Amino acid sequence: MITWMQRHKKYLIITIWISTIAFVGAGFVGWGQYSYGDKAGAVAKVGSVEITMGELQKSYSNLYNQYSQMFQGNFDEEKAKSFGLQSQALKYLTQQALILNLAKSFDLQVSDAELLTEIKSQEYFFKDGVFNKEIYKQALSRGNLSLKEYEANVKKELLIRKTLSLLPIDPRESELKILDTATNIADKIEYKVLNPRLINIDTSDNFVKPFWEAKQHSFMTEVSYDIKFIKQAKISNEYDEAKLSQYHNDNKTHFKDSEGKILTLENAKEKIKEELNAKETKKEALRSYIAYKKGKLEDTYIKTATISASNNPFSDDLIIKISKLTPISPFLKPVLVNGEYITVELIKTNPSQPKSFEDAKNEVTAIFIQEQKNSKLLDLARNSVAAFRGETTNFITGNEIEQLTELSTEDAKEFVTELFTTREKRGFIPLESGNVVMYNILEQKLLSITNTNQNDSIVKLKSAMFNEGLLKKLQNKYKTEIFIKGL
Repeated sequence: MITWMQRHKKYLIITIWISTIAFVGAGFVGWGQYSYGDKAGAVAKVGSVEITMGELQKSYSNLYNQYSQMFQGNFDEEKAKSFGLQSQALKYLTQQALILNLAKSFDLQVSDAELLTEIKSQEYFFKDGVFNKEIYKQALSRGNLSLKEYEANVKKELLIRKTLSLLPIDPRESELKILDTATNIADKIEYKVLNPRLINIDTSDNFVKPFWEAKQHSFMTEVSYDIKFIKQAKISNEYDEAKLSQYHNDNKTHFKDSEGKILTLENAKEKIKEELNAKETKKEALRSYIAYKKGKLEDTYIKTATISASNNPFSDDLIIKISKLTPISPFLKPVLVNGEYITVELIKTNPSQPKSFEDAKNEVTAIFIQEQKNSKLLDLARNSVAAFRGETTNFITGNEIEQLTELSTEDAKEFVTELFTTREKRGFIPLESGNVVMYNILEQKLLSITNTNQNDSIVKLKSAMFNEGLLKKLQNKYKTEIFIKGL
């Protein structure tokens, strides 16, 4: 994954303008203690816009979850620190704040009607193709978000969007002509595909082990945790009519139908029982937690396990919480996981360490084969490109790939993109798939076709350049103060 990101970094244009609402349902991730300056209520201030600790925590949590998904769960606080996630989270918010300052200077606002229209257009709140209020509330509840908090973030997103819409980037006629000319250049080429299957690699230990020895710190064990834990299963009690009626009277607003009307006692009974049972389950879990901490819980209730990111019978949220436990504070209060409360005591943290050659061998061998094939295939291309013989195309432009029958669609797109940016008449182009394409440009000519879809390309290019310049301009205009130490 890191290799992929490095290869594609030139395409990853950072335009972090729009407030992400993807943290709905994302777990909270924190990172220890920091000291603050005079502004105890904020971690930073950009112009007149303050950034709160809550916003920073959510920004960090959202980034953490995105990276965790990219790395398929093999992501922890150690990696987050090495990636500078804390700084990324704060930078994201300060860039938002710059645009919000600009919005204030324009005296821009977002109306309740605009907010409602936006929320009703968000498909993750849909049921049967239309917005559903209950699903909306449930989704926010699962993400520990209040309606007020979520809607404030949506308003912020809309305000940023509205501000940027006032700064249109229209293409000029001369720019359209330049791009039109560039896309009408056509090449007639001879090409040949070199496939990694052409290369055989010796994978005996004599070759693989030295490769591992030079890179053994790239092949590490997972951080794991030796824990003791207790479970509190869901309680299912029976309640008399008086108890149900009293609870209904005290908590009527908890029990509504799909239209928001309060349910009668008869219609709400099952929901009341569920809520009462949930409260009793939590109470019992807390009682067991206290008894466990005091050493008064019977050993028969206590289980042991060693867990890690890839060996986790609980939840991602729980293992993140466990990773923050210490020998001084080893107990974790009951956490709800799949309907059961789990109370954890950390016994020992097993840090990541280099794997032995035998444990890493399969992983090392796969990487060794890939690197050796890539290297030897490039050597083959260098030695063959001057005199190769391959397939010849008719004249093709950057938008025409169907003549490249020796390549898959993805390879053909990538090859053509690189071909029309190279200055070499004869050469070779390595592709992401591992293939290498040798080419020889036989002829070149300019077609007389008028393209009608160039506006979007120019607008995207100019927007990226404009956004970067706008940020620098706003950074000079609005002072940024950071009150949190360590970032």
